[in-house]
Amino acid sequence: MYHNRNCSKSRETLQILEDNHLSPDIIEYLEQPPTAQELKDIIKMLGGSARDLLRTTEPAYRDANLDNDTLTDDEIIEAICEYPILLQRPIVISGARAIIGRPPTRVLEIIA
Repeated sequence: MYHNRNCSKSRETLQILEDNHLSPDIIEYLEQPPTAQELKDIIKMLGGSARDLLRTTEPAYRDANLDNDTLTDDEIIEAICEYPILLQRPIVISGARAIIGRPPTRVLEIIA
């Protein structure tokens, strides 16, 4: 689980997992940012694009001009690697599937 302990949604998702008798491996991604390859793997598991991983409300989103629709996935991934605060959270991975826990109850889809 890519987790930010300061994020209420991330804490709620973790609580749902624990309430279901699961103890996920926690990756504090602000302290241990994912690599570009890890992000590519997550995107593949999500079945989306790099843009799906972006937190558009973060100041770094505007600072890095990420609202530019012409950016490639690789450019977005590079920005997330540089500014890990941009990574949507929480991200829960189970086997070959991943889900963004927004809302936190979405995690039930991956553990069922």
